Amino acid sequence: MGFTRAELESFRDVEVPDLLPAPGEPLRLLFVGINPGLWTAATQLHFARPGNRFYPALLRAGIVPRPIDPSAGMTDDDRDALRARGIGITNVVARATARADELGVEELREGGRRLRALVADRRPAVVAVAGITAYRTAFGERTAQVGEQESGWGASRVFVVPNPSGLNAHETVDSLATAYAAAARAAGVLGG
Repeated sequence: MGFTRAELESFRDVEVPDLLPAPGEPLRLLFVGINPGLWTAATQLHFARPGNRFYPALLRAGIVPRPIDPSAGMTDDDRDALRARGIGITNVVARATARADELGVEELREGGRRLRALVADRRPAVVAVAGITAYRTAFGERTAQVGEQESGWGASRVFVVPNPSGLNAHETVDSLATAYAAAARAAGVLGG
């Protein structure tokens, strides 16, 4: 599956729906991206851009049992497997951009308020926000560090995990897997 630059640009500002277990089903671990990229908007699949390390890191961490290749089209079985494990995916900001740095401060803060409302409603055990800079801006936590945050959101524990984008070049699939596994263990998705 491939797109021209013009085709991708046509998906600017398109929203991607959350991937969540059905209401009433447990939501153990909610992964939160900054916002959808254009490739994600085009495919309607979170973290879909080829080269994004999110799903390889989930596999390496043991969070998913088999490879997921959203750039080729995530299957219903893939979605169901995530939901069955109590895993959800959303974004701080719903609209797609070519790069996260196209988002303004107020848009990130408004997205943060929307996310907090979703968390209050669905009460995941753990929220894992992928991206320290966006987290600091969206939630006014200027000194936050990667890892578990001192205060949760209601009953939900909050982790800031590294962004899996290829633009975050100092992270590897292994380092991402380590961070994601810590959040998954806290959520009860992984043992140990």
